[in-house]
Amino acid sequence: MFAPGKTTLLLVLSLFWLMPAWVVASSSDPHTLVIGKISHNPKKHYRYLKPMLIYAVDKMRDLGIRRGKIRMVKSKEQLADLVARGEVDWVTETPIAAAYLHEMSGAEILLRKWKKGMPEYHTVFFSRTDGPVKRLEDLKGKIIALEDPASTTAYYLPLNAILQKGMMPVRLKSFREKPPPDKVGFVFVREEINIATLVHKGLVEAGAFSNLDWSKDDHLPSQYRREFSIIQRLPSVIRAVELVRRDLDPAVRERLEEILLKAEDDPKAAAVLNAYQKTRRFDKLSRDQKQSIYDMYAIMEFVDQSL
Repeated sequence: MFAPGKTTLLLVLSLFWLMPAWVVASSSDPHTLVIGKISHNPKKHYRYLKPMLIYAVDKMRDLGIRRGKIRMVKSKEQLADLVARGEVDWVTETPIAAAYLHEMSGAEILLRKWKKGMPEYHTVFFSRTDGPVKRLEDLKGKIIALEDPASTTAYYLPLNAILQKGMMPVRLKSFREKPPPDKVGFVFVREEINIATLVHKGLVEAGAFSNLDWSKDDHLPSQYRREFSIIQRLPSVIRAVELVRRDLDPAVRERLEEILLKAEDDPKAAAVLNAYQKTRRFDKLSRDQKQSIYDMYAIMEFVDQSL
């Protein structure tokens, strides 16, 4: 696992072995482009970050960028600290994390990322069709399975919706616990397939994740889906964004934007985009769209303060 503020030896050695020109550099090195990520699965995220970082660095050599560095941390707090200190230049994240990074470090949205080919997504709440939960209000005294405390569609937005209904969520250590009869219990189970499996087996009464997860057989097997009903959908939000630290060299910032915007038309970038979470393209957001993401910090704060 990653220690705060440091890359693992595994990543350092992998970068050295796979691409000798890539070495660990200090945060003050003007020749290094650093991409950061909140991760509880470093091996998985390293695989998709590395090709895109190499691709970008290769197109910035005339600006003096010679190397790339990957920084992964366990929490949004650690990542915000790195961005604020200038130790991370570039981040790819979902809306809630983007709102937090903007608020706490001044990071700014550069572009929208069509992650998994989609510009937007939304939360779906679901339960067994033959179960006791037919609407959100039925969750009182029941348990809902969620992904992790950094998720936009599988934590913050679902809990915000529950709170807006006047119900109080309470975190449980395990789905084997019973929530108070006047509260909604929730558990974190890390992976979408775990959410679906717990609901299918009747170990929890409901689950919530994105509509994209609902449609993916590796996240929700078709045999499970046939036994489930969507009890509520929430409004759509931006799927993912690329952010940069606010004091990044303007020439580097402009070049990164140009590289990402043109990637969909570059045949050499096809494999890179596919590795980068099957990204279809990048595009610009309006000022209002960016602000709508920054405003999600209020949702995060409301949920955190309510628990």
